Amino acid sequence: MPAPRTVAIALAVDVVLVVVFAAIGRASHGEEVIGPDGLGLAQTTWPFLVALLVGWLTMRLWRFPLAILNAGVAVWLYTVIGGMLLRAISGQGVQTAFVIVASIVLAVFLVGWRAVVALIIRRRTPRQ
Repeated sequence: MPAPRTVAIALAVDVVLVVVFAAIGRASHGEEVIGPDGLGLAQTTWPFLVALLVGWLTMRLWRFPLAILNAGVAVWLYTVIGGMLLRAISGQGVQTAFVIVASIVLAVFLVGWRAVVALIIRRRTPRQ
C-alpha cells in the first residue's frame, strides 16, 4: 500500500489538473474563468470532478495511485466519459470537437503526470 501522503498528493494533482483543464477551456473560449456570478469555473468543472472522484472510488485508486495504466488510464476514462454524461444531463454542451479536445487534454494531464513520475522513479532507483 502506498503512503497516505502519496495518495493525497496523487488525488490533489488529479483535481488540480481537472480544474486547470476547465480554466484553460474557459479562457480559450473568451469566457471569464470565474464569471460574473463567481460560478463560471465551478459550473464547467463540477461534472469532471464528480466523475474523477467516482473513478477514484470505483477503481479504489488509493491502492495504486501512481500506476499509469491501472490508475491513469482508468481515471482518465472515468473523468472524460462521466464528465461528458454529467454535462449532457445538466444541459451543458458536449459537441464532438469538445469531446475530442477534452479527451486528449485530460489524457495528457491525468496519464501524463503519472508517466513523468514513473520515469523519475525509474531513474532514481538504482539498478541491480
